Amino acid sequence: MSDTAASVPTTTPAASDDKWSSQMYSKHASFVPALGAPVVQLLAPQPHERILDLGAGDGVLTLDLEKQCQSVVAIDSSADMIEAARKNGCRDAQVVDGYDLVDHKELANEQFDAVFSSAALHWMKKDPVRVIQGVHKCLKPGGRFVAECGGYMNVAEVRTGLHWALRNRGYNPDEYDPWFFPGVQTYRKMLEEQGFRVESIELIPRLTKLNTDVAGWIDTFGFSFLRPFEGDAEERRKVIEEVQANLPFSADDGVWHIMYQRLRFKAVKA
Repeated sequence: MSDTAASVPTTTPAASDDKWSSQMYSKHASFVPALGAPVVQLLAPQPHERILDLGAGDGVLTLDLEKQCQSVVAIDSSADMIEAARKNGCRDAQVVDGYDLVDHKELANEQFDAVFSSAALHWMKKDPVRVIQGVHKCLKPGGRFVAECGGYMNVAEVRTGLHWALRNRGYNPDEYDPWFFPGVQTYRKMLEEQGFRVESIELIPRLTKLNTDVAGWIDTFGFSFLRPFEGDAEERRKVIEEVQANLPFSADDGVWHIMYQRLRFKAVKA
């Protein structure tokens, strides 16, 4: 199978409200910003630069960037996560959806030296091209877009388990799958077609140790798959337990792991 076979974006049901929880994120997923050092290194922020952090979450990496450059604007579609970022000390944190960047009067005006994104772009499945267009409008000529996100075959074992659990209950899992995990050629083409010159792009396999277990990971990141069971707490719990029970080889001496596949790239606005 080619790396583009499963990467054609489709529309997913819109959430009725903010499903993100900064407390759940801190408990089950603090490893995400902790593993962001390589993409920050690829960004190589400079003291004079103004940087946009796209999908900043609770702002842990934003704070790191603030120490290295002139200023950072942190944006995220989740009000709960942005509130956490502000409490964590981020100087400029705003609720902005990545899809809305392209029309944002205050941000999409070629003012940023770089746009940075870690573990966020794969959530923007509805229209990833529009997100790239927005990034392009935010950057100065010659500005760089440096990011890492889920790539082809990311979290495949858990994703397959969730699809199987929904299908067995009569639901079409594609309608609830929120992720866009592109391969190298797919995303390179998207970037180039929107006016970027790709300097580097690669898929990086990473066995990732979880804070807690697969059930906690699903509660934090797999909430979209659980929407059919929002009125049935017992069935929701059964789905989560079933997926974890079908992954016995993901735990080593009681420590749970998931196989991540990261897409990391650096592109320059032509």
